[in-house]
Amino acid sequence: MKSASTHKPRPMVDLIVSIIIPSFILMKLSGDSELGASGGLVAALAFPLGWGLFELIKYRKFNFIALLGLLSVSLTGGIGLFELDTKWLAIKEAAIPAIIGIAVLVSTFTPYPLVRALLFNPDVMDVEKIKQKLVEHNSTAAFEKRLMKATYLVAGSFVFSATMNYVLAKWLVTSPAGTPEFNEQLGQLTLYSYPMIALPSMLMLLGVFYYLWRAIRDLTGLTLEDVMATKK
Repeated sequence: MKSASTHKPRPMVDLIVSIIIPSFILMKLSGDSELGASGGLVAALAFPLGWGLFELIKYRKFNFIALLGLLSVSLTGGIGLFELDTKWLAIKEAAIPAIIGIAVLVSTFTPYPLVRALLFNPDVMDVEKIKQKLVEHNSTAAFEKRLMKATYLVAGSFVFSATMNYVLAKWLVTSPAGTPEFNEQLGQLTLYSYPMIALPSMLMLLGVFYYLWRAIRDLTGLTLEDVMATKK
């Protein structure tokens, strides 16, 4: 069995299990002649929920994003199965990225800012070499200001995601919860949210990483090859 340290991400498998299969079930198998509204919703939610639990249990590695995914799936299932007003679905869709964005900002007041954990960490960059060069160039204070700006940019990307999630949910999901039409619209929401929200958010985070690298290059003179972490 693979350990947590040797486990490699499998984005295509994650995409198929968590997005494509649930969307197909919701859109094509939720009619009264197939699984029914409740059965289709339970079957669709079982895939990302089961996959998330499998990853967490098998590799024994705490994953904050996986935990948020499990929370999101549970809330979506509750809204559908208890037939709550669809406005709660839009609120839930916006709440998850909004919580992350707030956590990014709040973390700046702690010894462990999330931007350092996400981007400026030994697994991504040669942090010790960068710190040494910053001291040599007397640029540590200037870099901290750039790092703080990167934090605001990351938080802004999650604000964008929260806003788009809310707008997309309000636009697509208009049928009452507990109906086949609700499930079909939920499947469309799951399917469309990846290209319309996840990819732009990913590009924004890559832009923040580029901004941070440019700051390091300007303040230290190091190239990209110099700053990227290498396995011992």
